[in-house]
Amino acid sequence: MPNTASANKRLRQNDKLRAFNRSRRSALRTQIRKVREAAAEGKVDVAQTELRTAQKKLDQAAAKKLIHPNAAARTKSRLVKLVKAAG
Repeated sequence: MPNTASANKRLRQNDKLRAFNRSRRSALRTQIRKVREAAAEGKVDVAQTELRTAQKKLDQAAAKKLIHPNAAARTKSRLVKLVKAAG
């Protein structure tokens, strides 16, 4: 347990931020999965719309340091390649 008031506040802030980051990361992974599933099923139109949303979420996550910017770029590249191959 924290001994000072500032340490206690910091603990509360960390808990709140951790929950926020977990939900954002989960939403990002769900969106990536939607793109992959649509591409696997051959639904090119759906995959392209989901891809646009996924790209936006990846860029936002990289800007907020939720994931590394290079990881976001790599994932976007792989998803685009996947959707092009499906279409």
